[in-house]
This record gives sequence, C-alpha cells and structure tokens, in this order.
Amino acid sequence: QQVDFSWNKHADGKFLFYDHCLLEQLRSGKEPEMQQFFFLLAVCHTVMVDTCDGQLSYQAASPDEGALVTAARNFGYVFLSRTQSSITVSQMGLESTYQVLAMLDFTSERKRMSVILRGADGSIRLYCKGADTVIYERLHPCNPQREATEEALDVFASETLRTLCLCYRDITQGEFEAWHQRLVEASLAKSQREQALDRVYEEIEKDLILLGATAIEDKLQDGVPETISRLSKADIKIWVLTGDKKETAENIGFACELLTEETTICYGEDTRQRRLEEQRHRADSAAPSSFGMKEPFFQGSKDRALIITGSWLNEILLEKKKKRRKLKLKFPRTAEEQRKQLEERRRAETEKEQRQRNFVELACECRAVICCRVTPRQKATVVELVKKYKKAITLAIGDGANDVSMIKTAHIGVGISGQEGMQAVMSSDYSFGQFRYLQRLLLVHGRWSYIRMCKFLRYFFYKNFAFTLVHIWYSFFNGFSAQTAYEDWFITLYNVLYSSLPVLLVGLLDQDVSDKLSLRFPRLYVLGQKDLLFNYQKFFLSLLHGAVTSLVIFFIPYGAYLKSMGQDGEAPSDYQSFAVTAASSLIFVVNLQATSLGQQACACLQIGLDTSYWTFVNAFSVFGSIALYFGITFDFHSAGIHLLFPSGFQFTGAAPNALRQPYLWLTMILAVAVCLLPVLALRFLCTTLWPLDSDTIRRQRKKLLAEEQQQWRRQPSALHRGVSTRRSAYAFSHQRGYADLIASGRSLRKRRAPLDAVLGSAAAPGEVLGT
Repeated sequence: QQVDFSWNKHADGKFLFYDHCLLEQLRSGKEPEMQQFFFLLAVCHTVMVDTCDGQLSYQAASPDEGALVTAARNFGYVFLSRTQSSITVSQMGLESTYQVLAMLDFTSERKRMSVILRGADGSIRLYCKGADTVIYERLHPCNPQREATEEALDVFASETLRTLCLCYRDITQGEFEAWHQRLVEASLAKSQREQALDRVYEEIEKDLILLGATAIEDKLQDGVPETISRLSKADIKIWVLTGDKKETAENIGFACELLTEETTICYGEDTRQRRLEEQRHRADSAAPSSFGMKEPFFQGSKDRALIITGSWLNEILLEKKKKRRKLKLKFPRTAEEQRKQLEERRRAETEKEQRQRNFVELACECRAVICCRVTPRQKATVVELVKKYKKAITLAIGDGANDVSMIKTAHIGVGISGQEGMQAVMSSDYSFGQFRYLQRLLLVHGRWSYIRMCKFLRYFFYKNFAFTLVHIWYSFFNGFSAQTAYEDWFITLYNVLYSSLPVLLVGLLDQDVSDKLSLRFPRLYVLGQKDLLFNYQKFFLSLLHGAVTSLVIFFIPYGAYLKSMGQDGEAPSDYQSFAVTAASSLIFVVNLQATSLGQQACACLQIGLDTSYWTFVNAFSVFGSIALYFGITFDFHSAGIHLLFPSGFQFTGAAPNALRQPYLWLTMILAVAVCLLPVLALRFLCTTLWPLDSDTIRRQRKKLLAEEQQQWRRQPSALHRGVSTRRSAYAFSHQRGYADLIASGRSLRKRRAPLDAVLGSAAAPGEVLGT
C-alpha cells in the first residue's frame, strides 16, 4: 500500500513510496542515525530553492542531487532556503536555521563534497557525501555501520544502481579555527589555488563516521539498446566517453547492450602490461617505444571491448599536466645546447605521435571502446585522434555542457535536449529529444541522402559529358571553326529546363528500400561507408559512359545523313536538321537514362510510398521534360517568332520539316536503343550475378512485406537483474560546483515583499531568500 505523506505539507505529490516501516521508524525518533541520514541529504548539497504559490521548486546542478534532496523533503527533512552563510531546513515540522561555516565543493578528482555547519548549541559538525572508493579511505577505524553498508552496496551493485556514501564528523572549536586559518591562506594563494584548497580539504575530511548509502537508478531512455544493436550491425564503431567511474561506465555498457556476456573486456592498464611482457620475450624486437605496435595487438576476431580511464589515457599519450615553474632568467645557450634541445623536442613529438597512432590502432581492433573518468578536453582529444589517424567520419552525441567540446570537434555533432540543459543542443548540428532517433537519422535519412547524392552526381556528370563532348566530335568536321553542334537556345535551356527535373526528383525522392527495411537490415548502411556508389572509379565510368553516349549521339545521325534522300526527294543532310536530330536523340537518351535510374528504386518504393504517386512523379519528370522540349523547340522554330526576333531565332521551320521525316525518327530510335540497351543488359547481369544487399532485399520484397505486418521484437537483454556484481557510483561533475557561488552570495537576491506586507504595520523587513 502506498505511504500517505499528507502529514507533510511540503511533500511532493509525485513521490510514490510503499515501505511503511521506514517512515514509522523515522517518525518515532528512536533512530538518531536515520535522522542524521536524512538531515545530511537536506543540507549537504548545492541545490537552489524557489517558492511559488507556497510550493517549493528545486533547481539542482544534476538530476541525482535533485532526487536526493527531494527524497529527504518527502520524509520530513525539507530544505527551505539558504543565504550566503546560513541554511534553513524543516525537521519533521520544526524549522531551524544553521550557520554554514564552509562548503567543500566536489570535482571529478575529489569525488565528494562536504559542508561544515554550526548548530544552535554551538556544536560544529562536518557532513560529507561521496563515492565509496574515497569515503572508505577516510573512515574512522571504529565504524559500526561499515559492514552493513558494504553489504547494502553489494546489493545495490547487483541491481546496477548508482551508489553514494554518507558520513559525518564532529569538530572542536579549536580544530576548526586552526583549519579555517589554513583555508583562508589557501584561498588567497596566487598560484595553484585549487591544489592548495584540495590539500586543506583533505586535512578536515578524515576520521569520518559512516551513516549509510543511497542508490539511484540510472534509467536509460527508451530504445537505447535497440539503437546500439542496430548501429553495431551497421558496422559503426561506438565509443562511449563518460566522466563516470569505471564500474559505472561498465554498467552503462551492459545496460545498453554495448557489452554482452560473450564480450571479452580488455582494460587499458592490463593491455599495456601485457604488451610490455610480450616485448620482453621478443628478442628481435626493435621498437624503441614501450607501447610501439607494428602488428595487430589481438589475435583472432573475437568480440572484444576496451575500457580505459582518463589517467591511463594521459599516461599513454604523454599528456600529463606539468607543474608550473617559477620564471628564471638564464643566459642564452650555446648552439650545441640549442641543437640538443631541438632534437629532444623532435624526438618527444615523434614518440607522442607514435603513441597516439598506436592507441587508435589498438582501440579500432575492438568492437566497442569505453573511456571513463575523462575530462571534456580528453573527449575532444579522442575524437581528434580518430579524425587524424583513421580518416573516418565521426559523429559525437551528448546531452550536457561537458560534451560541448566533443560535439564541436566531431564532423557531425548531435545534441540531446534533456535535464542536463541546452548547451549541447546549442552547439550541435542536429538536435532531438531521444537517443533512439539517432538510428533513423543515420540508417534511414543518412543512407537515403547518400544514395540520392551519389545518383545525382553520377547522372549530372553523365548528362553533361554526353552533351558537351558532341561539340568536340563535331569540331573535327567543321574545321575547328567554333560552330556549335546544337542550336544556341537548346544549349541555353538544356540544363535549365530539358534535363533538370528528372535529376532533381532523383535527388529528392529516390529510395532503394523503405524506411522499415532500412531499419530492419542495418547492414545496408555499409554501402555508404565503403563509398561504393560514388568514388573515382564511378566518376570515370560516368565520364566514359557520357563519352560513349556522345559518340553515338553524333555519329549515328552523321552516318544516317550521308548520301540519304528524304521522302520529298530532297536531301535532309543540312546543318539545322542534323542539329535537331542530335538534340532530340540526346533528350530522349538522357531522360530515359533517368528513367532507368529511377526504375531501380520504383520496385522497392511500393512499401514506403504509394505506387501510383511514384509512377506519376516519375512519368511527369521524364515525359514532361520531353514534351517541354518539343513544345519550346516548335515555338522557337516557328516563322512568327522569327519575324519578331530575326537575329535571335534563325532555325525557322527546321524542327517541323525535319521531324516529319520517318527516316529521322528511325535514326533517333536507333541512337536511343544503342545507348540504353547495353546499359540495361549490364545492370541486369550485375543484379543477377553480383547483387548488392539492397538488390537481394528488393527481390524478396513481397516476403518481407508480409513479415512486416508482424511486430518485430528485439532479443532479450543480456543483462539480468541480480546477476552483475559491478558497483556503480554517483556521477560527479567535471568542474567545481556552485559552492563558491553560494558562499559569495552572487546567486542570491532579495525578494521584493508583497504590497500588503509593506503597508501593514506589523510588516517585517524583506527576507533574504534563495532563488
């Protein structure tokens, strides 16, 4: 039965809880450690609060922190307001204010945060929350809750939850004053201020008393496992770059099915040690670097995944932070010393470049790579290394501010709008609300865009080569006099009206398979990764195809006009009749060539688009362009327009006189047949003997269409609750939180008192409230 929180006026109505025992023990007051547990959640944070119509609204730096403060709020420990030096909470209906003496902010290095409060009785206590790996190192030897909390953490790990340990410590007045003096000195340091503050924080965060642990479910968005699985089948390398600890990142990999029980997991530290041992046993090894690789690191083709940390990445790439040194004046070195320094610098750069190349080669041998505890700069560095050494197209997707540098570095940046803010969305090329939309962006729209662009380019080059090279062949017969083979108006309107519509429709509407089949068969995406539809070979084939077409367009009419006689007894072998015949043959060949390009997609579009609609559009683009050509040609060759513009239209009566001869129509039919029949025969042989995946799917479209009526269900996840023993942890920020902002008072403003409170005689001055 659901717990009733109606006794708590500040309770969140959306919060659902079903354990009555916990609430009963908390309200009885017999468990002081339980009370301290929820009190810590209410005071140890950087959450900001706002009050609107009597309702509290929390604004947290991370969803995890907001969830913990909200949980404490529903159990009676409500965070009400804060000022620069105080915090107000309600403990089971009793409102009290505590003096904030210091806030020890957390970072990715500290993995914890603390707050020091002074109570009404003058006692000073430190409250701390953080990852279990750092909290257990700072616990007091006498901790009765240590074993029980350890067992709870193991249970939480089996449920793949993110954990957080809570603890406290009592501080004497003298100890605090001495420590506070060192804190002030560290905060005023002119150099290495953050390192000095961290050392002072370490002095006070010791001998802690453990209270317990919290667990938060890191729920994935809908469709993430299916998206990861389909992208992997499309031969897309997936690298996860996260700031979480190794156990958390590994849990995420299993939850999204990037890692499975059959995956062999290789850790960066073990990989480097194994490489060193292999080099020791190899006597003939000549590699100067301890990490140099001249051969594949892994043997065989097993399913492997690489998990590395940010510290290992810095070590292996020689990116360790150098300590700042004081400026020292030195005399100029000799030429020999400068030469040695330059050689050492070059040697270091060469070794660094070799290590970077070896790291990329090692990572690319694995199916998946997970980089944990990496900073935003390291995320961008990893993306830059892949771009530099693999010449691959990179896509970075993120939802937080710490992903902005990675998104900007990649070729394509995708931002997810969610609870982490809009910084990633504002810095990205594409943005959407769910990760699962990425599969349609890549496997459907990205693939269609690639196919359309390739066909557009091939067809565009082909039709222009076929059009232009006719002038070259004609120049051998006109004494290179620069006389054109076509009418001037035909040259002007060829790319504008006569052949533009088919190529535009191919570039806008062409699909080889439907969107459902594209998602069902992700391997179709490999076609674009291998650049099979447009490359140097395809370009020269288009050039050769256009050249052969131009030869047919010119020499078949030329041969037909030699020693020929028309139906009226006159020889039709004049320049204008030849130009009309060649131009008409070119229009037929080019537009029917577009038809053959479009018909390849017509069969598979019966699933994705309406067949009659596609047939109408295709027929309109082809036959409409041909009809438009003949209509404009007859108008331009009429006597009326010649009378109006005698100098601009000189082919008077050429088209009507030439096209009424059956002999010329047979000539055009022969030219069109010679151009198209070999192409159709070659494509038939290619689709029969060497079919692509899309050809095979189109051939089985009826069977696949019947199967599409049934709901396609994904395989059950390889991750089962209660099986994994990997421990996850609270996700900390890469940068310092808002402790300095809160302590400085810049995040707080005075709220204007209501008018009735100002006019009332008993009105109190405006209170300072946290916003």
